[in-house]
Amino acid sequence: MEGLTGPRVPAVRGLVDGTWVVPDGDVSHVATDPSTGAALAEFAESSPAQVEAALAAARRAFDDDSRPVWTPAERGRALHALADRMEASAELEALLVHDVGTPVSQTRAGQVRPAVDCLRWFAEAATRGPLGGRERPLPPFAGPGGLSTSMIVREPVGVVAALTAYNYPPLLIARKLGAAIASGCTTVLLASVQGQLVASHIVELLAGLDLPAGVVNVVIGTADAGRALSSDPRVDLVSFTGSEQVGAAILAQGAPTLTKTVLELGGKSPNLVLPDAPLERLVEPVLARVHSMAGQACGANTRILVDRERYGEFVELAAKALDSVVVGPAADPSTVVGPVISAGHRRRVTGFVERSLAAGASVLAAREVGPGVPAGGHYVPVQLIEARPDSEIAQEEIFGPVGVVLPYDSVDDAVRLANGTRFALNANIWGPTSQALGLARRLRSGNVTVNGGGGMRQDVGWGGGGASGLGREGGDPGLAEYFEDKHVQWLVDG
Repeated sequence: MEGLTGPRVPAVRGLVDGTWVVPDGDVSHVATDPSTGAALAEFAESSPAQVEAALAAARRAFDDDSRPVWTPAERGRALHALADRMEASAELEALLVHDVGTPVSQTRAGQVRPAVDCLRWFAEAATRGPLGGRERPLPPFAGPGGLSTSMIVREPVGVVAALTAYNYPPLLIARKLGAAIASGCTTVLLASVQGQLVASHIVELLAGLDLPAGVVNVVIGTADAGRALSSDPRVDLVSFTGSEQVGAAILAQGAPTLTKTVLELGGKSPNLVLPDAPLERLVEPVLARVHSMAGQACGANTRILVDRERYGEFVELAAKALDSVVVGPAADPSTVVGPVISAGHRRRVTGFVERSLAAGASVLAAREVGPGVPAGGHYVPVQLIEARPDSEIAQEEIFGPVGVVLPYDSVDDAVRLANGTRFALNANIWGPTSQALGLARRLRSGNVTVNGGGGMRQDVGWGGGGASGLGREGGDPGLAEYFEDKHVQWLVDG
């Protein structure tokens, strides 16, 4: 790879029962740099036989009682070691720039640090036990059969199919592998082929951690491999991060076997600006929640709700703030908004804008792509759109740096607009804390931050209802998804 930092391109390989496997499927892919369109590497998908071998290895590793026990302390040490390697890897940061398009100024804080913190949290959870321990006693119970006592035993769910998206590969992989390893499950990991070089480097970092064979298996592929995993009765849990449409397909594929499924899907999240909020101080963080990672974030707050009396003032301030936002190559330290992942995705994002303008919407403010960016890069201008609340661009997840500004006439009206989508993932409220906290309870959202919230907590779950998914990822709620509870009850002697 040629570029500013010149990282080594990792070999894209599968991992089956502790052995590296070169993918030998019929379908191949080319990894390209989103900033330039230049080819980085070509790789094949895993063949159906290799996917089958990975599933069989994961099943054996979980079911074979004759294998040495991988203790919670050993699992914790392995997760800490993986965190150490990710934290120290300059190659990981370089690949995030060139394979995913993350601006170089944001790779450490926006991509690597959250993943490292996540792995360390799961490392500690492996030794302390889930939700207070693997065995929880219950008080005595006087029933028709006599006095009895009980306990809840938490047992790992089994084989996990972990399917991750391209936008935040370190964190998404850390959440799924961290929970699986901490709980004692075995895994087959299928990362998105977009961002595959980042995922392959993370898998390389697993080498030398002395993982028992079959505990972590890796396959390469797209829909066919995902279908094979999500429909196989040997899989006990499917954990998927990605689009609403693929999530629905995964549910259908697992329905015949009633496979437990956790889906972390999309959002169309509100940025509710209260009437008394200080617009001058908050306009930049409001915009950052639209264009961070070029808008390719499921929790992006892309619906900005502003009091009608201050609507014009907000738009004026936003236009001025966008003047300082640099849209350019991810390797440039001055870049704030990098490219989207591919030419196809760029066409999808611009299609939303073009259809909305044809239907009567208008551009309120924009930051165009500079003239000096590489012609082959996948750049999209940062744009704020005025449109009807029920329009496509105000209702559908765009996954690009495009926000919709919606006026409201009262706080009650703002709450109605905030809740007016089928998604319920993430929300933010700007304004007096006491008022905002009261409104947070009225929002239909799995996560609500007030005035930007704070740092990403690893001890709480991430997820939402409606079209935003099922279950939770991360923290105690996310770890609990990797367990099944067994109730054991017995009569008290005498």
